[in-house]
This record gives sequence, C-alpha cells and structure tokens, in this order.
Amino acid sequence: PQREIGKSGIKVAAVGLGCMSFSGTYGPSDDAAAISLIHDAIEAGITMFDSSDAYGKGQNETLLGNALKGKRSGVIIATKFGNLGGAGGKYADGRPEFVISSCEASLKRLGVDVIDLYYAHRIDPNVPIEDTVSAMKRLVEQGKVRALGLSEASPKTIARAHKVHPIAAVQNEFSLLYREQADDTRKTTRDLGISFVAYAPLGRGLLTSDIADPSTLTDGDTRKRQPRYAGDNLKHNRALAEKVQAIAKRKGCTPAQLALAWVLAQGSDVIPIPGTKQKKRLMQNIGRLESNVAEMRQK
Repeated sequence: PQREIGKSGIKVAAVGLGCMSFSGTYGPSDDAAAISLIHDAIEAGITMFDSSDAYGKGQNETLLGNALKGKRSGVIIATKFGNLGGAGGKYADGRPEFVISSCEASLKRLGVDVIDLYYAHRIDPNVPIEDTVSAMKRLVEQGKVRALGLSEASPKTIARAHKVHPIAAVQNEFSLLYREQADDTRKTTRDLGISFVAYAPLGRGLLTSDIADPSTLTDGDTRKRQPRYAGDNLKHNRALAEKVQAIAKRKGCTPAQLALAWVLAQGSDVIPIPGTKQKKRLMQNIGRLESNVAEMRQK
C-alpha cells in the first residue's frame, strides 16, 4: 500500500526503512551487510529510506548513496541536517547559510542531484524557524530538494514553518509505548495536511526483544544510556511489552507486526520507519501488514 507525503505529490510504501542503525547506534554495524539489506528492502517493495548527516557524521548518507547506485528509480531519499549532538556545546544549527552548506554536502555524499524529503533534524532555538525554512525553501526553488520536513518540532513551530513553505512531513517518535508527545503534534499536522513519520515505532527494540539486563547489549549500543532501559523503567516497560507479545500470539503474528499495524491504523497520514540490521526482521516487519492493519481499523 502507498501513502502520500503531505501534499507534496510524493508517494511511498506505507512502511519505510530507518537507516540510523547502520551507523553504530545499536552496536557495531557492517557497511557491506547494510548495503545488502537496503537492496533486500528495495526488492521487498520498501521505497523510502531515512538517513541524516548526523548518523555516523555523514557515513550513513555515503553508505545509502553507495547502496542506491543503479537503483535510484522509484526510491525516495529522506535525510536531515542541523543535529549537532552537543558538539561544542551546541545541539542544533538552523542558520540559513548552514542549511545551504549542509544540503550541498549531503547531495555529494548521497551521490544524487536532488533529495526527495529534507528535514531540519533539530530546531535551533537561536534562529527563527522562518529563517531556517526560508533557506530550505530556496533549495526547493533551486531543484535540489523536492519536499520539506521538520523533526522534533513543537506544534507552534510547525505552524509557523508551514506559513513560509508547505511542510510535507514531521518526524517524531511514535509507538504503542510512546504516544503522548506524538498525539499532541498530530493534532497540528492533521489540521495542516502534513504527514507524520513515526521513528522508533517498535519502541527501540522494547516491543520486539527480551532484554532483561542492558549490560548484555553490545558495546556502543546507545540503549545502555537510555532511561527506558534502566532499573524500574525497564521492568515496567517489559511488562507492557509482554502484553503486546501475548496479543500478537493470539493474532498469529509477531510483536513487530502487531506494533507496526497499530501505528499504521492510526491514519493514512502516518508512515512508520522501523530500522533493523537483519533481513529476517525486515521481512517480518512488512509481512502480514495489510491484514493486520485492516483488523486494527475495524476495532
């Protein structure tokens, strides 16, 4: 099934692929294996691939660009700029000149002439969003970007940005486990005809794995530092995940399929982008989705 990204005219498969895990976020990654997985995803019908210049400090975009050589047709590339991750004490950069230089660098790493969906990855509190989006708008006018997006933006910021240039997509975390912030944002995106791209729709693995002790995670796995995987939080979250697993067992599907079906059933404006490094997980994620979503909607 296809879903349109906002009012951009760009259509994508209902489930995309988040590429962040290919850059060591959840432990060691292998470029060759990642490229093979991207090829598997294309063969399976996935069309949108979500990256960022912050993932691996550009490595993720280079990897995606290499994977898409000779396979660009029909593929929608989404990437982001402006997430500095605290470098030099700064977490976001939305200056117009930084927008332009970041896009040029991303185009080069990706090896493409145009980025289909370009997000401000983090909102710079020191730069009016109107200035940031005005620079992004120039990229559209120059033919370097097709549609604009925002990530982790407040409803008020989204509305202000949309007045400068139509925002096609807003990306936030959204899953069975984490809904409150996304629910507030979705009220605004729906009013404005903006798609909601749900990252971490599987709860960063909490809904699909049985991690009793975070210390067993591989070196470099950022979940070791996340509050949701610590102490009583983990105990509480695992109890919720077990309920999901029990429902999935009754439905004859995997917890991942159930969780994704729930996200998709929230509306045709929602596009989940689960990430994985395993072909088995990739195929499970998209298997039986149509029947599961139909059943969710009936309820």
